[in-house]
Amino acid sequence: MAEVRIVEGGLDDPAVVALLEGHVAQLRALSPPESTHALDLAALRQPAVRFWTAYDGAEPVGCAALTRLDDPAHPAHPAGHAELKSMRTAPHRTGEGIAARLLEHVLAQARAAGVARVSLETGSEEFFAPARRLYARRGFEVCGPFGSYRPDPLSTFMTRSTSSST
Repeated sequence: MAEVRIVEGGLDDPAVVALLEGHVAQLRALSPPESTHALDLAALRQPAVRFWTAYDGAEPVGCAALTRLDDPAHPAHPAGHAELKSMRTAPHRTGEGIAARLLEHVLAQARAAGVARVSLETGSEEFFAPARRLYARRGFEVCGPFGSYRPDPLSTFMTRSTSSST
């Protein structure tokens, strides 16, 4: 794999915006609207969201976000809980380990920020099988819906503790 650096931010980079727009367009083409949970640019710019971009030189080759779900008044949003969002590898760079590096980086950042648990929603369709395998290899286990999610046959929900070293 080429030398990839991961930096916080990137949402003002037109190439990152194009990567995210491609991500959302692809997800919307694969799943019906009620089963598509990608964040748009406005949502990614919210204060509760941290966003990272993986660059190879000046080219963005991947991205990931982490959004806090903490809400002590809501039992589905326990303290120290965050959601992994917007995991994306540039289509021409899949299979190079970029997503694994991004995931490890986000988990380390979550742990450093006091997040105890990271959960995610991904698709159940075959297209998402590589993502589900990556998450499982990194210690994520299938769980029920969390936060504001509801059961959906097109969604797979996964979670893990940040104290795991997997």
